[in-house]
Amino acid sequence: MTFLSFVLRNIARQRVRTTLTVVGIAVGITTVVALGAVAGGLRATAGAMLRTGGADFIAAQRGSADLTFSTVSQKDWTAVAGRTDVERVTGVLMNVSRLGSNPYFALLGVKPEQLALAPPKLERGQLLQPGHTDDVMLGSRAASDLGADVGSTVTLLGRPFAVVGIYRGEMPLFDGGAYAPLGIVQQLTHREGLVTALYVKVKSGSDPRAVAEAIESGSDTLTTVSSVDEYGKVDQGVEAIDAANLAISLLAVLIGAVGVTNTMIMSVFERTREIGILRALGWRSSRIIRMIVGESLLLCLVAAVIGIALGVLATKALLLVPAIESFLEPQYSSGLFLKAFAVGVGVGIAGALYPTVRAVRLSPMEALRHE
Repeated sequence: MTFLSFVLRNIARQRVRTTLTVVGIAVGITTVVALGAVAGGLRATAGAMLRTGGADFIAAQRGSADLTFSTVSQKDWTAVAGRTDVERVTGVLMNVSRLGSNPYFALLGVKPEQLALAPPKLERGQLLQPGHTDDVMLGSRAASDLGADVGSTVTLLGRPFAVVGIYRGEMPLFDGGAYAPLGIVQQLTHREGLVTALYVKVKSGSDPRAVAEAIESGSDTLTTVSSVDEYGKVDQGVEAIDAANLAISLLAVLIGAVGVTNTMIMSVFERTREIGILRALGWRSSRIIRMIVGESLLLCLVAAVIGIALGVLATKALLLVPAIESFLEPQYSSGLFLKAFAVGVGVGIAGALYPTVRAVRLSPMEALRHE
């Protein structure tokens, strides 16, 4: 009998206990994978939002709890646009509301002439034109949800609009939304003279981060966001998900380690005489250690595989909820899967520590006398 087959036989002795242990660890790893994919999706969405229209960074209201709550005045817009190191500043007013089955329909107000400088990917039709206040461009998913196409009429915020173009959004939120003339969106939302954020493109040769810092330090009302790591300045959602992901990962390790420790200590206790016989036959402590740690790691690696598969399925199931599908696309990365395996290995090693110490401290004579 090979060493590996010996380890497998030991694990299979108590099938119910082994199965319950694997299930418990797998549930923890499922949560780690699901939350990690959601956090990755939110970070990807935030990153895409920052780079919309080729911008180097965005400027928004200082202290906003959510980007959609931000308000930037025309005075601030003019001040930023007047800088000599800034090429263009696009003001965008974002209004999020329910439309049909989409609870997060994003209506984006933008000046048509500015939209033309960095347009979204147009699938068919044309861009918004200056002076055409009744026109709208729909994202491809929004057009599908509304059953609309170029030439159709849709009602947004109680006003009818003629669909002149269909575009492909860079993120689910924008793909399920629409572009309309800024002035009309301001009127419909009663936010005349205000925008949600400024998308800033600096001039060639200028350092975007230096320009962003200069804008922020020179204003009492504006903050700038140049990367996803700075997104917490205007939105706490990404940071909250990251914190929850870390906390649950640690909790999964702790709970999994307790479960594995219980399983392995019971296994060692039940096999005390067997361990004594193995020691009497010449097995060294190092081999006993490899046996117990190997059993623990094998349990946890099997649980990791199952947990990863369930985690992917869980996030796919989340997308069946319209409220989630409308703004989130989970991100699966090799780093996420490596983290899941790392959690499994960590649980396996932590859970094997005490049973291993107990086993190697047993003298052969003491073990053989055990009833």
